[in-house]
Amino acid sequence: MSPIKAELNDQLNIADPDGFYQELIDAQRGLDDDKQQLMNAKLIIILANQIGDRDILSAAIQLAEPK
Repeated sequence: MSPIKAELNDQLNIADPDGFYQELIDAQRGLDDDKQQLMNAKLIIILANQIGDRDILSAAIQLAEPK
C-alpha cells in the first residue's frame, strides 16, 4: 500500500491517559472475548467518526498494521 500523505499527532494528547486506560479496562471487565471485541470495534468507529479526516484515518490504519 502506498504511503498516505497525512501527519498523525504522535505526541501525548489525552488528558489523564492512565485514567482513560483504566476506564477502558473497567468498561470491559466481566465481558467475554466476543463482547470485548464488539465494544472495541464500536469504539473505533465512534472515534473514527469524530476524527472524520479520511487521510488521517488511513494513516492511522497503516501505522497500526502489524509488521
